[in-house]
Amino acid sequence: MNIYTEKTEEGKQLYAALKAEYEAICKKGLKLDMSRGKPGSEQLDLSMDMLDVVNSHSDMKTLNGTDVRNYGILDGIPEAKELFAALLGAKPEEVIVGGNSTLTFMYDTIARGMLHGFADSVKPWVQCGKLKFLCPAPGYDRHFAICEHFGIEMIPIEMREDGPDMDTIEQIVGSDASVKGIWCVPKYSNPQGITYSDKVVTRFAKLKTAAPDFKIFWDNAYCVHHLTESGDEILDLLEEAKKYGTQDHVFMFTSTSKITFPGAGVTAMAASVHNIEYLKKLMDVQMISSDKINQLRHVRYFKDLDGIKTHMKRHAAILKPKFDMVTGTLQKELGGLGIAKWTTPKGGYFVSVDTLEGCARRTIELCANAGVKLTEAGATYPYHEDPKDTNIRLAPTLPPVKELKITISLFCLCVKLAALERVFVQ
Repeated sequence: MNIYTEKTEEGKQLYAALKAEYEAICKKGLKLDMSRGKPGSEQLDLSMDMLDVVNSHSDMKTLNGTDVRNYGILDGIPEAKELFAALLGAKPEEVIVGGNSTLTFMYDTIARGMLHGFADSVKPWVQCGKLKFLCPAPGYDRHFAICEHFGIEMIPIEMREDGPDMDTIEQIVGSDASVKGIWCVPKYSNPQGITYSDKVVTRFAKLKTAAPDFKIFWDNAYCVHHLTESGDEILDLLEEAKKYGTQDHVFMFTSTSKITFPGAGVTAMAASVHNIEYLKKLMDVQMISSDKINQLRHVRYFKDLDGIKTHMKRHAAILKPKFDMVTGTLQKELGGLGIAKWTTPKGGYFVSVDTLEGCARRTIELCANAGVKLTEAGATYPYHEDPKDTNIRLAPTLPPVKELKITISLFCLCVKLAALERVFVQ
């Protein structure tokens, strides 16, 4: 018998005790925020020396002699293209280095597809009638927001332990030409921390699609964001796709937003040379170049991929204790109760919690009433529609340790209360 799911006298007494504890916390006037995956101040401090690498006394020229203070080089300075090629598993000629936001890069890429189509499109997407995107869920709310903004219908795809349900994906994209793409966070996925298996990546590379201009939006945001020494590895999708002649399906993205400074990092995109040349022609009308000084700053600070990896070990040293605290508290407070399950990721920025069916929204509401802000209910699903109202994304990175202890303890209390309310509150 489970006192959290069945009406018993013991459960009634527990509910009264927990409710009293909760009401006492509400009186404290907490104002804590664990709603988004932002780096904490300690992480931001790690990159401060980078601001001194390029200054008024520095050599402001790239290796090929271009003055980064002036116009030019639409697709990024050569050194930055080499650095991001290593990060993305591509070749420099397959990379465009952009501004400071991967989200902007992805939005603009969708917008270009809508207005112009891609190199393999019969016509612009906006002229194709109803458009659809596949959306592995739980997933990243900002991906879904882009689709919703452009009126692209979203089809949720179940996430499994090794990635999205490929059987369903293969069936849909092979039979429906209105399906133009899929969103993927392939390494330490948002929010579950899942890394796609080699088998899943290979099946993506082998996809046979009804739409000739189908695109895989491969948002590898957490490619070096390990929490453990032995972080996950993943196949390079672009290289894998070349084996099957599907490289034009692939658009890969990453940035230094959570490596250096959010809003002041550098973003990059990798694709086939065919796609890169096509996109550069469209971009040439829109802009002359991105911030080359910032690109040079990053390259001179990190030097190479090994420099980035060394830097990310410092991030891990800050983040791992926070994640351990969250998962340890979840186990201590909720383990064995049968009312929640959660992920223990090896990297990324989130812990994903599944409550009892119908309890996620109420849990988040209880936390908010007590002064703790979490990601909105349903945010990890297209249209904010979590079909079972179970998933909650926790973001342990921003709060200081002292605040995080308070936040996660209150969260566990609210999970318990939400479960008991199903039994004792009509």
